[in-house]
Amino acid sequence: MPDARMTRRAVLALAVAGLGASACGGPSAAQMLAPPAAAKAASAPPPRPPNALATSRLIGFCGAPGSRALGEMTGDLQAAGRKLARQIQAFPQDRPMTPVVELVATTAHPSPGADGMYRSRCADQTVRDYLDEARALKGMLLLNIQPGRADFLPEVQAYEHWLTEPDVGVALDPEWAVEPGDVPGRKFGRTTGTELDGVAAYLGSLAQRAHLPDKIMVYHQVAASVVRDEASLRPHPGVSVVKVVDGIGSAAAKTATWKTLMKTKPVHVLPGFKLFFHEDTRRGNPLMTPAEVLALTPTPAYVVYE
Repeated sequence: MPDARMTRRAVLALAVAGLGASACGGPSAAQMLAPPAAAKAASAPPPRPPNALATSRLIGFCGAPGSRALGEMTGDLQAAGRKLARQIQAFPQDRPMTPVVELVATTAHPSPGADGMYRSRCADQTVRDYLDEARALKGMLLLNIQPGRADFLPEVQAYEHWLTEPDVGVALDPEWAVEPGDVPGRKFGRTTGTELDGVAAYLGSLAQRAHLPDKIMVYHQVAASVVRDEASLRPHPGVSVVKVVDGIGSAAAKTATWKTLMKTKPVHVLPGFKLFFHEDTRRGNPLMTPAEVLALTPTPAYVVYE
């Protein structure tokens, strides 16, 4: 029987030598007796600039063009950006905060598509529009990946020309990563720590090669079954990883999911938390306040709203 949350979300959502000899011939005696010049020591490359996680808390809205079901960041992006700025102001101003625009760039679908992968990728112009808004907010862009039947790594690599930008990272959504024979939205998908580790290694290598700030890699988790063998996700130079807990419902239910899923978070992974303007409040529950969110242990480094 389809999970009620998945059914609702499926309906709503179902988207880079030596000096030349002189003119007179060989070297003079003085030149021959002189000690060789010391080889110039190779200077170490300058340190890569820090990313937003190192200097601030991240507060974001997610969304996609023409789909309010996927979050507030849709339609008039400037208006959505203003709403995000207001939401950020509701948080305690105890440390700097960086706005995040989380674009659902690869969207899972209930139909197979031309390649049978049950997903589609957004156009470059869409990424440009969302990145422009992120930059207008002095924030950053995360490309959210719902891979359908595809693997995460090739879906991330498809956006490499965007990931070479210093303010673009990824958010992986394994709830929408289904096995062959399964259809996105009918039940939760899943991934493994090994698959997440492959993406982290790729992003870290990309950041180091291009001398970029550490790439930010988020992975969302709504239930324990969605990420297996999490310990296989290892630390990699050049990438900062955040686990965002996507539990839905009342503050008590969300806090219970948080406590459960934080138990398996690798030590090197930072904590994150997701709130749903509509799904968390549909039974009359109040949306958790910023103060309540920041009272969670450990304190979320990234808070995102859908």
